[in-house]
Amino acid sequence: MKAKLLKSSITLAALLLSVVGVWAQTQPNIQYFRPYDKRGVNVYETSKVDTVPFDGLKIRFGANFTQGYQNLSHKNAARAILSGTTSLYETGVGTGIFNTKLDGSGTTVANVVPDGNVYGGYINTTTNTTYTNTNQVYQMAPGFPLAMANFNIDAQLADGVRVSLVSYMSSHHHNEFWVKGGYFQIDKVGFMGSEFLNKLWKNLTLKVGHMEINYGDAHFRRSDGGNAMYNPFMENNIMDAFTTEIGAELYWQKSGFIAMMAMTDGEIQGSVSKPGDRKPSIYGKFGYDKKFENNNRFRLTGSFYTTASSISNTLYGGDRTGSNYQYVMENTAATLTGNPFSGRYNPGFKDNVTSIMINPFVKVGGLELFGTYETTSGNSQVENGEIKYSNPTLSYNGVPGNLTISKLPNRTFTQIEADLIYRFGQNEKYYVGAKYNTVSGTGVFGQSTSAANINQGTRVDISIDRVAFGAGWFITRNVLFKGEYVTQTYNKFPTDNILSGGQFNGWVVQGIIGF
Repeated sequence: MKAKLLKSSITLAALLLSVVGVWAQTQPNIQYFRPYDKRGVNVYETSKVDTVPFDGLKIRFGANFTQGYQNLSHKNAARAILSGTTSLYETGVGTGIFNTKLDGSGTTVANVVPDGNVYGGYINTTTNTTYTNTNQVYQMAPGFPLAMANFNIDAQLADGVRVSLVSYMSSHHHNEFWVKGGYFQIDKVGFMGSEFLNKLWKNLTLKVGHMEINYGDAHFRRSDGGNAMYNPFMENNIMDAFTTEIGAELYWQKSGFIAMMAMTDGEIQGSVSKPGDRKPSIYGKFGYDKKFENNNRFRLTGSFYTTASSISNTLYGGDRTGSNYQYVMENTAATLTGNPFSGRYNPGFKDNVTSIMINPFVKVGGLELFGTYETTSGNSQVENGEIKYSNPTLSYNGVPGNLTISKLPNRTFTQIEADLIYRFGQNEKYYVGAKYNTVSGTGVFGQSTSAANINQGTRVDISIDRVAFGAGWFITRNVLFKGEYVTQTYNKFPTDNILSGGQFNGWVVQGIIGF
């Protein structure tokens, strides 16, 4: 019976792969387009080389599917913070002594011990009051996270004019159907009927829409929901610079040189409220990308992004799909959609932010090196003194009646990432690689914007380090199987934070289809 079931499963899988292959081969060709399969690997901005003749309106339907299996373990060394009818705080890591206040100035509560019947539970043996340790890491076991899927629509509307729309059919953040965004790209302006504009536009590209912004090069190599085809590893950078905003990008490309300037609304969604709190985002990219003989290539770009004020900027929190490490370093109350970004770090620059990213990429034969150096600084609204209420009897930063909230200096983070990949076999169908990623800067903990107690938080210098080893096999150009072993550590986090002394490690594998 088992043999028949296995044989049937293999036959079904082979049939699905053949159907995908046939469908992918019959897809219409679109001008100035990045394919969703292996051909899109190491593609950055679409080039100005016109290789597809225009012969009328074309509509292309595509999709990406990713199913993973993870075997990760995690631990921390944080103080127990107990939640129940009242909150209790362990006086130090592992002391087993609890106080009614975090700073230990309250009342000590005796006879509070771990509850052997409840994972992460505690019980007062005198009163039988039960508690949950909110700093207890999630109880994980090997298994299959929710599969992620994207639906892609691309249309060729005119010669050099196309539109793209990507939707998330399933993800770890929004497991319901959710639109990522879409844009209008113009590489030719023959519809204008001007010879002057035709010549001018030979080096120009205009993108307009609600779209993934082109800040840095790392976003071209990241996993995006079901589309994990371009990423040689499982996860994106620890500090994942990715968001969608409404605006326009204007490109100039010639002889390998690239220049781009852009302006957007500075937020992940449109808004017409609070005009005094919203400023546009200005960003740009400048670089050089040269391909040589024998599959050699050199690329170097520098990018910047800046916005002076925002209701909720999401440069490091704009992903609506989620992490590929599920539940790592989350507590026992974690849920799929409520804790979708496990393993990443968002610096919390929701009001103002200025970021710079430099990305080198070198490919010599099958060996390629990609790197990221990034520095970013900014603040949240409460750190900038913008959260205020009119009731003088309330408490501000712990001082009753204090209505003056000073603007604090910007906090700063630095990110360094390097991955080394070796691709081999016919058409580079196999690869092995290693990745190092580190983030360090000034984090903020304990912020509050409630009317009862506005708090700008406590600032602490922290760092996070990740090392990953990966390998992959492009079974066809539309099917990728890849795996990774990863270790990530959290350093200098406050002892009352769940990430204090944190570490996770283990392996993850994924199967990806793209067409």
